[in-house]
Amino acid sequence: MPQELLGCDFCKFVNYEDSDDFYLYELGTNKCEPLYSYEHLVKNRIIIHFVLSGKGIIRLNGKQYDVGPHQIFLIPQDTRTFYQADAKDPWEYIWFHIGGPKIPLILKEAGLTAEHPVYTPMACANKIEELAKDILANYTRQYYCVGTLYKICDYMIENSKLKQGEDYDTTLLYVKNVISYIQLKYSEHIKIENIAFALGLNRSYLTRLFKEATGYSLQEYLLTYRMKMAIKLLSENKLSVSEIAEAVGYTDTFTFSKAFKRHFNQSPSACKGIDYSIATGMLGVARANILSPKS
Repeated sequence: MPQELLGCDFCKFVNYEDSDDFYLYELGTNKCEPLYSYEHLVKNRIIIHFVLSGKGIIRLNGKQYDVGPHQIFLIPQDTRTFYQADAKDPWEYIWFHIGGPKIPLILKEAGLTAEHPVYTPMACANKIEELAKDILANYTRQYYCVGTLYKICDYMIENSKLKQGEDYDTTLLYVKNVISYIQLKYSEHIKIENIAFALGLNRSYLTRLFKEATGYSLQEYLLTYRMKMAIKLLSENKLSVSEIAEAVGYTDTFTFSKAFKRHFNQSPSACKGIDYSIATGMLGVARANILSPKS
């Protein structure tokens, strides 16, 4: 069951990572006291706030932004961000902690980035807020929540004042194609050179493009996706470890087991039959370890 955090109006830790490219970690709502403030430095996740009423400010990258009713503001990953409710008209908002390789791309399509952290819909603000409230009301339903998040993002993209233009669309298409290629071919013995060749791009250029857009290197994403599929197969407990190794693109069981243990700090055999809700929690920890800066 999702965990609950006391000290705010509503908060649940849900760790929904079953989608291939859209993860929901935490959701909640708060009607703030006057001048309530918080400072974030979020690693490997993004936080979006939907302001239902009231107003306040956010500060990041040396700039301050005013935020009011029916706007959305972003807490980018790896960026120290301060926000504060107004003294006379403090805001009430819904927040989601989200992640996944396509999240930065989706939000950038809507024009919501670290450089433009406040989103004002040209229309459908009420619809977006209704969908956000709907997720809160149905937080125990993983696929419903993730599907509704996709709906929110679609409304944001279609009703954005800062929707990205054709130059970005080309970059976005390359990155989406890489993700699709890996998700289709992960069970084969592919290398980064194969991906670059399939897309007709220089390997160095593609690697830099993917890292800037998603926060993952190509090798990290390929490994993470293979490990995700491996832990899913292990939870189903239908195949042997050697069969799972082959199913996720490894030529021998030893290499797979070594990569798996480095990723999860457990052997594949120790994870056979594991409850999938526990497995998704393991994925979150493993992802944080992979994407954290090395000391």
